[in-house]
Order: sequence, then structure tokens, then C-alpha cells
Amino acid sequence: MDAQGRGRADNVDPADQWVLNPNTGEYELRLTPSAPQSAVPGPRGSAPSPSRPGAPQGRTTTPVAPGRDVPPPRRRRGAPPEEPLPGRRGRRPGKQKSTAKKALLWTGGTMAFVLVAGATTGWFYLKHLEGNVGTTDVGDAAASNFSKDEAFDILIIGTDKRTGEGNEGYGDAGSVGHADTNILLHVSKDRTNATALSIPRDLIVDIPDCLTKQEDGNDTVVAGQEDVRFNRSLGERGRDAGCTMRTVEVATGIKPDHFVMADFNAVKTLTTAVDGVEVCVEKAVDDKKSKLVLPAGTSKVEGEQALAFVRTRHAFGNEGDLDRIKVQQQFLGSLMRKMTSGDTLTSPTKLLKLAEAATNALTVDKAIGKVGTLKDIALELKKVPTKNISFMTIPVVDNPAEPTPVTVVIDDSKAPQVFDAINNDVSFTEVKAQQKKEKAEVAARLKGTKSAASDVRVRIFNGGAAGGSAQRQLSYLQTEAGVTKSENAGNADAALAKTTLEYAPDQADQARRLADIMGLSGSALKPGKSVTNSQGLPAMTLTLGKDFKGAGVKLNSATAATPGVDRSTADKVQCAS
Repeated sequence: MDAQGRGRADNVDPADQWVLNPNTGEYELRLTPSAPQSAVPGPRGSAPSPSRPGAPQGRTTTPVAPGRDVPPPRRRRGAPPEEPLPGRRGRRPGKQKSTAKKALLWTGGTMAFVLVAGATTGWFYLKHLEGNVGTTDVGDAAASNFSKDEAFDILIIGTDKRTGEGNEGYGDAGSVGHADTNILLHVSKDRTNATALSIPRDLIVDIPDCLTKQEDGNDTVVAGQEDVRFNRSLGERGRDAGCTMRTVEVATGIKPDHFVMADFNAVKTLTTAVDGVEVCVEKAVDDKKSKLVLPAGTSKVEGEQALAFVRTRHAFGNEGDLDRIKVQQQFLGSLMRKMTSGDTLTSPTKLLKLAEAATNALTVDKAIGKVGTLKDIALELKKVPTKNISFMTIPVVDNPAEPTPVTVVIDDSKAPQVFDAINNDVSFTEVKAQQKKEKAEVAARLKGTKSAASDVRVRIFNGGAAGGSAQRQLSYLQTEAGVTKSENAGNADAALAKTTLEYAPDQADQARRLADIMGLSGSALKPGKSVTNSQGLPAMTLTLGKDFKGAGVKLNSATAATPGVDRSTADKVQCAS
């Protein structure tokens, strides 16, 4: 049985069991001829079926009872309306408001997945979906719960482990399951934007020591390693997804809250569930290794062909992993557009097949393995417009330690700015920032003449921003903003919640110029006294507070500036080349 069929009795499609109850005017689930109609996928109290072979620990399936539609009795003319039939009622699946897009999670490369929850199949059907999902206890590597009121980061992992029905022809037969494809998904606190940051599997990182729970239930610490490929953070030496999460934090400074891991079947079953995904290639493709054959232009792929598209390394660019990541990002953007299209949202069959396919392909941390939590994540994700979902890859350069580079290392001139933006919940797309009105006398500090950037003298302190922020802001001011008379003064004596700029009365024109460059508010400007810089000249004091969003990011902006960093958004159609 394939991934779509697992967890359903007799291969009955749950979507085909929904019928209109004329007495209530609502769609309900049909059961056997002797059973009353109900809006749940099975009778109350039915026992779950045994776990299927090979399923992750804790994964069970609850079969949906098949049956035939039984027409309701005809009501006599003039008779009072009948009481609704017993059972939990629900709206017709797929009958959603036009703004209610289905929420989705995704992973690229060998994996992709879409999680549909909060649909109209009823609480018991969501419990059935929960039974499809495997869980892994990663301890404190993951958050203990999911908060609907905060920004969150989910690490999406696609493993190359060759297990499970339908996966026999893929991956390395002896692989323990490495972190083959990885995306760190950041969703903003206000749900206006999201960032999908790809992490190359060949990125050289330090893997920290990590506590893992073994199959026998005992905990053991797996020793870390220095200067190894990122993909070794999973599977090797018994490392679990928690080790991969800890490696992400060490490499980027971003701590993932949760993880989701999917298998090879995800791409095949999900693309089939939505009747294919459109892809575009600039040149015809005939790749003997992946068996991908496509004409130039636009094509629709699903199943095996879709998996070949996201796995091929030899059809595009320089045949490397970085070029494959770009193709994967284009594919995921197309998949998301298909998922939010009208024909998918209004099709109960597609929605339920999609939910079955997705949950059967997933393993998650325990904190988000519950039906209510999955639903909450789905409802939060659906708020993000596709035009504000950015795809990026960690900025990298060839590994200088290799005569013929085959691995990459983080580009320290560009990557920290990306990491800072994500850590500070700053969007990479244009979104409106909410501005608070200041009192007239405070706002007046910004009015008046501004000196040239080259005349601004300022000493920069770190007063609560992320480590290294003062140096990165100094580099930005000197190389990008023309403030060449600036210097790093180290750490401030005390941490500040807000960034401040102190200046003497005769430095007001300099303060206004720097405020314009940095997007400082009137309240951030503090009339006071000047200090002496390293050349013995009077200078202003800039103290970066906890609100600092990253080098080059204006304090009054919700959008990060990322010079030299390629990105794309989920709403744009792109062709692989």
C-alpha cells in the first residue's frame, strides 16, 4: 500500500464518504447502512489498528469505516422539520472563505510535504491524522510547546535513508539517514512574512555533543565533531534530529523551536494528491541518472517524475548541490502556489488525500505531534501571503582548505546579516512597519539640516544586541553608508532595550544624518555631550540595544537589506536553467 493508502480501511477515500444531509443542510460522513451519519471518520470508541510495520515509534492508524450512502426518509408535506441525525456535525470539506488558504509546511530536495489541518473533517479525523505522524523525543533541543503568539522556527529535514515502501530505488542502500536536504523555516511573529533558509548538506560545520534517546529508552551523549559536513549531523553515530537542530544553532546562532522530517514518498504522494505541479526549464532535460525527461518550457510533474525533478544534480547549472537547491526552491514555490489555488482549496478529495499523504510522510518532535498543535501551526501558517515567503540559501564560499573544493563554508561577509535578520524577526520582503507617533518636541529632533555622511564621527557600542553586532554595523557604515569616521568601541557598561545616539548640541546635523541612515526615531536621539574618539576628535556615541535588527537594517523598517544575497519568493514563476 502506498503512502496515500496507509491508514484507511479497504483503501476507501475519505473524501468520497462525505454526503449532504438534507435535514441539516450540512455535509456529513456516511458510514455503513445500519449506522447513523456522522461528521467523524469512524464510530466513537473504535479501537485503533495496530501500528503498521516500519512506522516510527508511537505511530498508529485508525481506519475509516467504509459504507454506502443511505438516502434519508422523505418528509411528509406539512410535517415539522426532523431533528438532525446524531453525530458530530461539520461543514462541507473544502467550503472555505476565499481568504482561508490551506496552511502548508515544506521541504525540498528528496522531500516535500504539505500539512493540511484545521479543515472541515472534524476533530476525530484530525486524531486519525495524528496517528499517522511519527514522533521523536529530542529533549531540550526542541521547545516544550508551540506558541501561537510568537515567531517560530521549524527545521525541515529531508533524509536520504532508503526505508519504507516505495523508496527501494532511491538513496544509498546502506545509509543511516543523513540530513540530505535542510530548510530552516522562520515565521514572523505578526505572520506577515516567512523565510525558508536552505542549508547546504556539504556545508562544513562543527557538530556539538548531543544527548539522544536510544531505542531501548536510555539516554546517551553522542560526541561532537569539528569541521565536518552538515549532513553528518543526522544518522551517523546514532545522531537524531535533535543533533541536527543543535548543529543549526551552533552554525547560525538561530535556535530551531521544532523539527519536521519527511521521507522520499512525500514528493511523490503530495504531487499526486494535487494532480501535479507545474515546473519550468529553460532547456530540454534528458538526465540518465535521475531518469528525468522534460521538454523546454513548462511541464506538469507528479509522482516519480516530480521526485526526479527535485533530486537531479546533473541537469542544471554546474551540476552541484547549490544549483540543485535553487531548483528545489523553485519547485517548492510552484507547489505552494498549487496548494493555495482555487481548484485545490475547493476540492474535498484533494484536501483529504493531501492530509493523508503528508502526515504519513512526517516525523516530528513530541511537542508538535499532538493534533491540536498541528492544527494551531497550520492555522498560523495559512496567514502568511505567498508573496512574502522568501527562499534563500545560507551565503557560502568554496572551502579554502581544499585544493579542489567540494564543500563550502559560511561567507562571513554576508551570512551574519541574514542570521541577524531572522533572529530579530525582520522580513526579507516589503511589509509595512507599524510606526508610533512621537510627541512633537521629540519628533522635532529629526528636523533640520543633515551633514554629509563622511563628516559623521561616531563610536559604536554593543549594549544588548547580538554578539558581533557593533563590528558588523561598523563595516556596514564604512563600506555601504559612507560613514568612514566611525569606530568600534566594544561593549557598553549596561544593556539597553532600545538603541540610542547621544550627541552634543553642535553635532545635531551629524545626528540627523546618522538617524536617517539607521532609521532612528526622535526618541532614540539623546541630546547630551560628545566623547573623544581614537584621533582625539569629538564624536557621538551610538549604543546598539536589544531592538537592533542587524547591520544595514533600519530600526524603523520591517524589511532587511541583503546586498549580494540571492533570494526568491513563493509567488514568482521561475525557470530552472
